[in-house]
Amino acid sequence: MKLKPAALLVFPLLFNGPLNGVGALIEIVPYDSNWPQMFEEEKATIQAALGDNLIAIHHIGSTAVPGLAAKPKIDIIAIAKDRKGAISALGKIGYQNKGEWNIPLKCGFTKRTGPEVNLHLFFDANHPEIELNLRFRDHLRTHPDVRDEYAEIKRQILQDEASQQKTGKLSFPVYTIKKSVFIGKIIETIGFDRLRVLKCLTESEQDAVRRFRKDHFARLAISDPLDGDLDDESHEHFILYRGTEIVGYADIHILPENETEICMLVTPENYPYFNNVISEWIEVHGYKCFKIYSMNPN
Repeated sequence: MKLKPAALLVFPLLFNGPLNGVGALIEIVPYDSNWPQMFEEEKATIQAALGDNLIAIHHIGSTAVPGLAAKPKIDIIAIAKDRKGAISALGKIGYQNKGEWNIPLKCGFTKRTGPEVNLHLFFDANHPEIELNLRFRDHLRTHPDVRDEYAEIKRQILQDEASQQKTGKLSFPVYTIKKSVFIGKIIETIGFDRLRVLKCLTESEQDAVRRFRKDHFARLAISDPLDGDLDDESHEHFILYRGTEIVGYADIHILPENETEICMLVTPENYPYFNNVISEWIEVHGYKCFKIYSMNPN
């Protein structure tokens, strides 16, 4: 589709893990000097399980930043060559596959025995989320004032009881979503401007999607079939970021018989990355993409 929308400045989410089970409360505790050692021990366990399938492994998130108050859960990024083999091997050592969370093609795992772990498994060493998480971590490590500001923001968010609640189709805690404004500012500060694809989650992302849809269907002079209902379980809403700007959007309709249709795709012509992610996502999930609505109002 040759439709080049105006870029929408939004603060994207850097996501490091789900709410710990149904009814569990998010708790922020002072930095624990044992966290790096917990990571090293878990790293060795994962390395032994994945063997030659493992490309790299990193400690990320707040527990990877000395002096930063955090949820007492170790966040880890692992990169593997083979998807099926890695998922199977991790299951055998107690990791539960929780799906993609908000990042298409990622596998999110949790382990709640021994050190509690959120594991983010990728299959491309050049994936933008890997670079973003590492640069975000390193910025906090080298800027104590920013680290302390982040800790205070987390405490302030948790003062609101509503922050413990889950919201939206992806059932993320409000606490996680509210951190996105601060995270977006850090993304701008470090100059991260790579393309990345996320599932629509935050209120600002939903507003951006509604703008895309409103403009698109207005050009076609027809009504929006979703009429602003972005929680329809049969639709997946993918958004394309460059840095903190949303520059593309896709609506993937999941149909019966494991089939899909791409019923809306808004992306500048020079961003084939978005199309590639969508195509791979459809293939990985075993869907049959049999129909694409592609319209050029220009």
